[in-house]
Order: sequence, then C-alpha cells, then structure tokens
Amino acid sequence: MKNLDKNFNMVQDILNKTEEELKKMNPVNIMVVGKTGVGKSTLINNLFRENLALTGIGRPITKHLRRISKEGVPLVLYDTRGLELSLEVQKEIKSEIFDTIKENKKLGIQGEIHLAYYCINANSSRIEPTELELIRELSEKLPVVIVLTQSIGEPAATFKTYIENLNLPIYGVVSLMAENFKLTEEMSIPAFGLKELLELSFEIIPEEAKKAFNNAQQVDIARKANSARSWATRYIATSFGVGFLPIPFSDASVLVPMQVTLLAHITAIFGISMDKATIASLVAAIGGTGGATFAGRYIVSNVIKLIPGAGTVVGGLISGTTASIITTALSMSYIEVLAIIAAGEKDGKYPDLKNIEQLMKAKFQERLKKGAKISKNLDLTTDLPKETNELKKQSKKDQLMSNFKKLTQRKKSNK
Repeated sequence: MKNLDKNFNMVQDILNKTEEELKKMNPVNIMVVGKTGVGKSTLINNLFRENLALTGIGRPITKHLRRISKEGVPLVLYDTRGLELSLEVQKEIKSEIFDTIKENKKLGIQGEIHLAYYCINANSSRIEPTELELIRELSEKLPVVIVLTQSIGEPAATFKTYIENLNLPIYGVVSLMAENFKLTEEMSIPAFGLKELLELSFEIIPEEAKKAFNNAQQVDIARKANSARSWATRYIATSFGVGFLPIPFSDASVLVPMQVTLLAHITAIFGISMDKATIASLVAAIGGTGGATFAGRYIVSNVIKLIPGAGTVVGGLISGTTASIITTALSMSYIEVLAIIAAGEKDGKYPDLKNIEQLMKAKFQERLKKGAKISKNLDLTTDLPKETNELKKQSKKDQLMSNFKKLTQRKKSNK
C-alpha cells in the first residue's frame, strides 16, 4: 500500500487549483452609467458578491470614469460620475465613455466591455433629452439595459411603460429595488427585480464570459449549484465511465488528485470566499482527521467502508462504479454545503466551521447511501449487473460442455 501512504495537502491543492481555474475565466466587463445618487453602488453591492462598490479597488481611468475590480472576482465594472452636472461636463463624460469602449475593444476578449446598465431613479419619473441621446449612441456600441432603481409604487410602473413606449434601441427595461426598502420600524418592501436583471444579462453576455458572470453574481445561488452539478456530472462520467480501468486498492490514492480538481472547479463556479480553515473543515468531514494534510488512505479506505457491499473491493480492484460513487457523493455533498455557505455570505452570515464539518459529513454519508443503492446489484469489480455475470459464467460453462460433447463424438467417429 505504498501509494496510499502518500500525503496530499488537499486544502492547499484545492486553493491553488481554484486560483488556477479563476485565472482561466475570461472576466465579464460591465459599464454602469447614470447620475450620482441614482443607486448604482447599491445595485452593484447587491447584484454582485464581495460588496464591490465598497471593497473593490476603484481606479480612476479618466476624469469621470473609474474602473472597479477585486482580486478573486472575475468582474470589472466601469462606473461613470458627473452626468448630473453641466452640459459641458456631460460632453466630456460621453467622450470618455466612448474612448474607453474603443480602447477596451482593442484588448480582445479579456478587456472588451460586454454590457451597459443605464441607471435611472424611477421616482424621478424623468429622463432628459441628453440622456436619451446618450442611450441611443451607447446602444450603437454596446448592448444597453435601462435599470430603473428604487421602483416603488404606481408612478414607477407608469414611468417604465413610458420608457418602453419610446422604442429605444435597448435590450430591455428592468424595474427593481436592489435592497429592502424600510417603510416603518415594522414594515418594509422586500427587494425585487435583481433576478430579472440577472437573467436578462445572461442572455446578453457572450458565452465565453458567462462562467465569470455566474461566479461574480450572488442573486441566484441555485444557478451556481445547477452549473456545478452539470459540470461535475460530465467530469465524473468522463473520468470513470467507459474506458476506466479498474485499479488496485493499493493504488487508490490516484483518485485524490482527480477529486481535488473536481472540488477546485466547483469552488471556482460558486465564487465564494473560501479560506484554508473552511476548506479544511469540509475535507476533514470525509478524511476523518482535522489536520490540513490528508493521506490517500483516509480519503479512500474510510469512504469505501461506508458503501455497503464494497468491502470486498478492499484488497482487490476498485471499478469505475465504485470510484464514481465516491466522487459523486463527494461532489454533490460539497455543492450542497457551498450553496448554504453562499446563501449565508449573501446575507452577511458566516457559518461556524464545526457546523460546516458536521453538515458536510452528514451530506456526504447521505449521498454515499444513495450511491450504494445503485451499486447493490452490481459486481463492483466489473461494473456489470450480477445477473449478467452469472449468465456469462453459465454461458461459458455451457460452451465448455458443448465443446466437450463435440470432442467426445469426434473420438467415437474416429474409432
């Protein structure tokens, strides 16, 4: 069992590979246009994770335009300032906007701006001729979505209808309330509209930037989970499906790097703030130890014991089905827990590490039991139904008997 004694620093490996996955993502680049005070920062902080308008690095690239980004978030925002000022200033801003779009286009897929949100306070019930002109000109360069912020009451609904009837060359008008609006100490209007804006944005953003957009958004956790499940299912089918050669249990540690890659990719899809302590708690749940370094022995042998009927594999061969059961249980339970963490982060709540470990362990064992039901009628060394193997054995026996009879008859005829 020499290979099983090999230590894998899974925590650091997952963090490193997650970083690699993030670097592979083409960032999504969005321009946020609108007057100061219309709620652009509130929109940014509630649509995207990490409170970007507060914690992101806002670097001025022109007099009235700043570039907002943050390490680990594959998103770049271009925020305009001063559109409420004089006509002269507005002309400067317009020139800066179009110069930035032009220069970024030269950067190719990494720098090209994909979309513009033009934000207007719905309560103002007013859009100026200079704004209409800017929207029309901007739509010639970028897909534009008009975002009506603070959309409360009938006047906001009437204003939306008015804008839609202008037949502007835009992709849509979205009314929203980016965060709960407090009416009294006891009453508030719940936030709404962010998911509609998110879905419309996904339709507009090019395919190569959608992974980054999904990573950066915090509105639809279910979308992240579904994307992670879809990717994990394909990865597992490719890794352990047809063509997977059964491996000796003594070489089972070769599964661990594959599982590290799987967990890292899932972490990158979710785009949540994962530190060493959190990942250590999650991996400890399946490794049986709380340290940062986990041996292949714990990852594989302890897991196989949890699959009823798989004990016979120990000392023998691990088939694709067994490897798939282990890895599917690992990935799906990991996704479930990350979804809970992501939902908590969105509300500013961070789970206790001990609770995370217990939750991961419970989800993992639950998934293993589901996998065990699938494997119940399989020969875990061949991945074939037990009945099929019995038929093959019987067929081989019948063939031998038939050959024996033919040989006996030949001998008799030769005499």
